[in-house]
Amino acid sequence: MTPEPTDIDWTRIDAVFLDMDGTLLDLHFDNHFWLEHMPRRYAEARGIPVATARAELHARYHDLAGTIEWYCLDHWSRELGLDVALLKREVEHLIAVHPRVVEFLELLAARGRRRVLVTNAHQRALALKLERTRLAGHFEHIICAHDLGAVKETPGFWSRVQAIEPFDPARTLFVDDNPQVLRAAHDYGFGQLLAVGAPDSRAAPRRVEGFTTITDFGQLIPGLDAAQSTGSTSAGLGD
Repeated sequence: MTPEPTDIDWTRIDAVFLDMDGTLLDLHFDNHFWLEHMPRRYAEARGIPVATARAELHARYHDLAGTIEWYCLDHWSRELGLDVALLKREVEHLIAVHPRVVEFLELLAARGRRRVLVTNAHQRALALKLERTRLAGHFEHIICAHDLGAVKETPGFWSRVQAIEPFDPARTLFVDDNPQVLRAAHDYGFGQLLAVGAPDSRAAPRRVEGFTTITDFGQLIPGLDAAQSTGSTSAGLGD
């Protein structure tokens, strides 16, 4: 059953900025990779028990959470002595788009809203996921945090985005599954924010405190479908 529609004032939105992992894509791939697949491969490489490898890696993850190094495949490849990008391809079949995402993106274009993907994913992880999902053509601009030298959680990130994607925060809807990222966007002045409450299809949905939460992009489609178009929008990566 489709969840109840969520009210968004589309007359006050010119652009929609969207996170990738956990928002457009099922976070099950990333959770499985970092919490299960990587510890197994690390254990094999070091000749240690999987439980020992998992405990060591979880501690390392925790120490770097929210930093650009945490999202950097090159960092982990150097630190662990493994080709992390290659290991991701071993489980790439788990990469999946959340339900009704493509329908939502197509409707955004039909209603003239600019579509911008803003992701903390490393360039090679981003390339793999776009290759697998064929989502690239649904955005006017794709912004990778690693190209900017800062991640979405950090102060100054959105001013760097402004330099390459001028936008009015008050007239931009931003959707993400990370509460820390959403708080940073709120502090920057985004007029409308949505949290994704079901980032991993294998985990129970949750509420994100302080933000309107959706569990399915189908909740946004009725209101957007009824919205007036703001003009044509060209597809592709654009600028």
